[in-house]
Amino acid sequence: MLSKLPPRERQIVDLLYERGSLAVADICEALPDRLSGSAVRAMLQRLERKGYVRREDSDRGFLYTPAVADSVARKSALSEVVRVFFNGSTAGAATALLGMSDRLDVDELQRLEDMIARARAAKGER
Repeated sequence: MLSKLPPRERQIVDLLYERGSLAVADICEALPDRLSGSAVRAMLQRLERKGYVRREDSDRGFLYTPAVADSVARKSALSEVVRVFFNGSTAGAATALLGMSDRLDVDELQRLEDMIARARAAKGER
């Protein structure tokens, strides 16, 4: 989904996910390469037409937020990573993540075990 965006538009959407609602001036300030407010507004209008951001009126002018919930965007991005780097294999991706188990704490490991148990139960297995 987001991977189809041009790099600068993607950068703006990423900022909105990271920081929440932002005004054009805030976006301009946060970008690593300075862009004019009119350039950022033009990109935001394109992103709004494409359905990636929405705007709401505020006392500071328009505030822009991502139009897609971050959980949906994460799932879409992860699906793309699994497709590209793991040939569509969810198990391959999970195996790679578990290969980094030295970075997982006990609570994270427990959450993974719980998720596997729920997935098995949903499939009718034990």
